[in-house]
Amino acid sequence: MMNPLFALLLVFFTFSSCLKSQSGLSSSNRRAVKLFEEAQSRYDQRKTEEAYRFLQDALKEDPQFFEANLFLADICLDLGKPEEALPKYEAAAKAFPDKFPAMYLRWAQAELKVMKFSDAAGHLEKFMSYPKVTEESKKKARRLLANARFADGAVKNPVPYTPQNMGEAINTENSEYHPAITVDQGTLIYTRLRPADALTENGSRVEEDFYMSSREGDQWLKSIPVGEPLNTHGNEGAHCLSPDGRYVCFTGCNRAGGFGSCDIYVSERRGGKWQKPVNLGEAINGPKWDSQPTISPDGQELIFTSARPGGKGGKDLWVSKRNASGNWETAVNLGDSLNTEFDESGPFLHPDGSTLFFSSDGHPGMGEKDLYYSRRLAGGGWSKPVNLGYPLNTAGEETYLVVSADGKTAYLSAEREGGLGQLDLYSFSLHQAVRPQPVTFLRGKVQHARMKNPIEASVEITDLFTKEVKARCTSDPVTGGFLLSLPAGSSYALNVSAPGFLFYSENYTLKKELSPTDVYEVEVGLIPVEKGERIVLNNIFFESGSAALQAKSQAELETLLRFLQKNPSLQIEIGGHTDDVGNDEANLKLSQSRAEAVKQFLTGKGIPETRIAAKGYGEAKPVASNQNEEGRSRNRRTEFTILAK
Repeated sequence: MMNPLFALLLVFFTFSSCLKSQSGLSSSNRRAVKLFEEAQSRYDQRKTEEAYRFLQDALKEDPQFFEANLFLADICLDLGKPEEALPKYEAAAKAFPDKFPAMYLRWAQAELKVMKFSDAAGHLEKFMSYPKVTEESKKKARRLLANARFADGAVKNPVPYTPQNMGEAINTENSEYHPAITVDQGTLIYTRLRPADALTENGSRVEEDFYMSSREGDQWLKSIPVGEPLNTHGNEGAHCLSPDGRYVCFTGCNRAGGFGSCDIYVSERRGGKWQKPVNLGEAINGPKWDSQPTISPDGQELIFTSARPGGKGGKDLWVSKRNASGNWETAVNLGDSLNTEFDESGPFLHPDGSTLFFSSDGHPGMGEKDLYYSRRLAGGGWSKPVNLGYPLNTAGEETYLVVSADGKTAYLSAEREGGLGQLDLYSFSLHQAVRPQPVTFLRGKVQHARMKNPIEASVEITDLFTKEVKARCTSDPVTGGFLLSLPAGSSYALNVSAPGFLFYSENYTLKKELSPTDVYEVEVGLIPVEKGERIVLNNIFFESGSAALQAKSQAELETLLRFLQKNPSLQIEIGGHTDDVGNDEANLKLSQSRAEAVKQFLTGKGIPETRIAAKGYGEAKPVASNQNEEGRSRNRRTEFTILAK
């Protein structure tokens, strides 16, 4: 592929490349012209370093040589020496200020790289003032001008940023990048580019593999290869973890049975062992490049980067959603608020489900690709992206970042002085203004209530007020373990269900401000569907002293409804219970009315009345002491009991 700067240089030097003598050049120094022509020849042969030296020699002969100054300035940009390019552009402009307007555009590009933003803005404005500048060039200049103005303000108002190298347990002399972390910050998986054990399938001597580290206290243990079947002799990377770490979605390129150059695959971990990766199919993967997935905490959305047609331009962010059958639907573009005609990439959806971090070179920023965040709007769209600020973003390229569940710690890859190799992984405290909603986690284990063997069960967290499923997973069939995110500042219903068992429910209320100790553990014992078995409906709520169901009971009522629909032969009793406060007769009447209210909901949804009995027990069957509020709260309950199968 032609170097962009080389292509740009051709625009200028086409007119002079066919010159066979001094004609048309600004210098009358024969030796300088000869050296200039040698530089042209070397550059045409892609011998950029040699061309660079010939131009230096030419300028020693004639420091005012316009074409040599301009040529050398562009080559300095090509070689990553923008600081050296600046005086050459200045000398060219001083000699012939209006001879080649495009030099002001390139001059500004060099100034942006060395953070001379005000100077860059001035040269961009001058470039656009020339009448014969094409609209396409003006469009590019306007984009750079937006960057210059943004960056000038960002540098004057830096954000707190103190990256810490993650150390020798994680980093090596090779490149480490693209981290992914579980919601409890206990497992880190990342990509390492390392020398290949043998020539790869595409003939390369390097390969990308996944490495994993676990946290012990505040320390990361030495990482180890994830191993087969995830790691192959090809390349694996650009991945994400489900919040519980049981699923990894990643990018694999040029694989047998793929749909395009790079496709997205998924692998499940069962009892600590990764399963054979599966291609996510044509709804997500196409003939073009598809990569860099991130999955929502409820497992129902996959956001990824794609170069497919139908986008806004370049690479865009796309999203696929699961339908009621559990299949991925055809991906759709995430729209104009996020995507531009340039490149968007590296999406990371935080476990809060509402904050999306990504990289772009199309929104105003510091120079090349910058990191941004956007919040999910009430209507389902996304807010205008916000730049994460300087010095987190630089004039270079920042492409991928992940943030811990509590929103405080971010992880990214960067090449910095003092690192252990090339790209290293760093962690840092994310400044307050851009933090996502804090999230803690619920860790649990599902097992048979009596046999104690692990059970593979569906586990859901539902917001009791919005009725929105905030997190969803399946417990590990080998261990019964599960891990789910819990966003701060609301009340949630936990529901655990498996075929052949009564469902389990619990509720949690989280403060807006979380502390490190605000984590939750639960052991779920599922009871088989047998005559006489009963469970407490922990998420059925009534108005005080009334049989009126509160709105936040809806999630549990719907769960009970689905259970009865899936088990059409069951007959059940809804039992109402109270504490011993107040009149016995009144408590009995209230408990009966509450049981009837639940029955009415179910029959109103189509469950035959013959399948449901409603009985109030008042204060007659306490399950805890009525001498304290905790006990009285447990006694105020709604149960259901299986009468017949």
